[in-house]
Amino acid sequence: IEGLVIDEGITFVDFKATLAEFARRYWGPDTQVRFRPSYFPFTEPSAEVDVKRIITRPDGTQYETEWLEIMGSGMVDPNVIANAGYDPERYTGWAFGMGPGRIAMLKHGVQDLRTFFENDIRFLEQFAR
Repeated sequence: IEGLVIDEGITFVDFKATLAEFARRYWGPDTQVRFRPSYFPFTEPSAEVDVKRIITRPDGTQYETEWLEIMGSGMVDPNVIANAGYDPERYTGWAFGMGPGRIAMLKHGVQDLRTFFENDIRFLEQFAR
């Protein structure tokens, strides 16, 4: 899953606020979000986005997950904007890319991403709704 926003006046603050809001709406308001510096060739600055959640077990007890990386992201490099035919002095933007497997892991409390690829029909049937 990829996203790209390009417009006049787009800032790193817009980028962080939008991705944090996505995480909280998708996984719940108690979701914690952190941005770690990283490197990706088409963005500068670049960041990896991690989330940590509070999970409620069927018996009502809760536990906090470890940090899990959900996406790479960053501000679009001005050279990329120029190569697309836009004026990088006027337009800025941000981009992200995330794997749906990690998103599904967090949403459904799956502990190991590889479980999705083991072809166990008993496990996979629960997602067939």
